[in-house]
Amino acid sequence: MSSSLLKIREPLTPWARVWLMVCAFALPFLAWCVVSYLPFVWHPLVLVENAGDSSVPGTYDYVTEGQRVELEVFELRNQELARAGKRLAEGERVNPIYLPAPHQVARAFYTAFTTAPERRGDYWLHESLLHSCRIIFWGFFYAALIGIPLGVVCGTFPLLSQLTEPFVDFVRYMPAPVFGALAVAILGLADAPKITIIFIGTFFPMVLVVANTTRQVDLALMHAAQTLGARSWQVLRHVVVPAAMPNLYRDMRIQIGCAWTYLVVAELIGEKSGISAFIYQQQRYRNFDNVYASIVIIGSIGLVSDQLLAFAARFLFPWESKSVGLLAQLKRMRRSAPGPLPGAAEVVGAGQ
Repeated sequence: MSSSLLKIREPLTPWARVWLMVCAFALPFLAWCVVSYLPFVWHPLVLVENAGDSSVPGTYDYVTEGQRVELEVFELRNQELARAGKRLAEGERVNPIYLPAPHQVARAFYTAFTTAPERRGDYWLHESLLHSCRIIFWGFFYAALIGIPLGVVCGTFPLLSQLTEPFVDFVRYMPAPVFGALAVAILGLADAPKITIIFIGTFFPMVLVVANTTRQVDLALMHAAQTLGARSWQVLRHVVVPAAMPNLYRDMRIQIGCAWTYLVVAELIGEKSGISAFIYQQQRYRNFDNVYASIVIIGSIGLVSDQLLAFAARFLFPWESKSVGLLAQLKRMRRSAPGPLPGAAEVVGAGQ
C-alpha cells in the first residue's frame, strides 16, 4: 500500500486523494489539540485561580487571581509560602494567552459576528471582511486587466519580451509595501493606496508568470497556422491564446493567493481598515481567539474560492483531460465506487 502511494508521479486514486486532503487539515489540527489540551506536552504558564497569601504585597512576590505566571516562578513562590506557613497559591497550567485552544477559537467564530465592536465607529467582522474582499478584487482586477495581455504578448514576441521583462523583473524584487508612503502621498488615505499595493504586489510577478506560460505553447501549432497563411496577430488570437488559456487560468488562481498575502500590509497603510484593522484591534485588546478566528476565516475564504474556480474550470475548459478540485475528486470517487450487483432480470434483459 505504502509503496504504491510513493511511486514517482504515479496518479493517486480518488479515494487516496480525498483522504490525504482530509489528513492535510486533520494532522495540524490534531497537533494544535495536543498542545492545547495536554498539560504535560507544553503548558509553560500557570493561570492563578487562588493567590493565597501571595496576594499580599510584602515579603513574597505579588500575584493576583487571573494572572498568568511562569511555572517555575509559581512553584518557587509556593515553596516560599510553604516555608513561612502561609496559604499556597492555586492555579491551572495553561499556554500563553497568544495560543488559545481550538474550542475558544470556535466560540470566537460566533461571538466575532454577533458581538458589537468595543468602540463606537469600529466595523463589525462581516463588514471588515466585505471591505477586504473589495480591496482584493479591485487590486487583482486591475493587475490582471493589464498583466495578462502584456504577459501574453511578451511570451509570444521576443522583441516585446526583451523590451519589457528586464524592467518588470527589476521591479518584481522590490517589496510592494515600500511604495506605501508614495501611494498615500499621491492617492490619499482611503482605499486607493491599498488597492495600489495589491496591484504592485501581483502585477509584476503576473507578467513574468503569464509570459513563461505562453512560451510553453507548442510551436508546431503556430507553425501550422502560419503555413496556412495566418498572420502574427491572427496566430496570437486564434492559436496562442486558446492553447494557453487553461494554464493561464491556473496561474491566476495562484496569483489570487499572492494578492491575499499583501492584504494585511496594504490595509494598515493610511487609514486602517478591513479585516487587518479588526485583527490589529483584537490584538490590542488581547483577544487572540478573535485573531485566530480571523486568520482561519481568511484561509477559508481563499480555499473555498479556489475550489469554486477549480470547479468552474471543468466547464470553461472541458477539453482538459484532468479535473481538479475537491468536488471533482468526490465525483470521481462516486463513479469509481462499486455499484450493486445486477439482478437476474437485468442479466436476462441485457442478454436479450
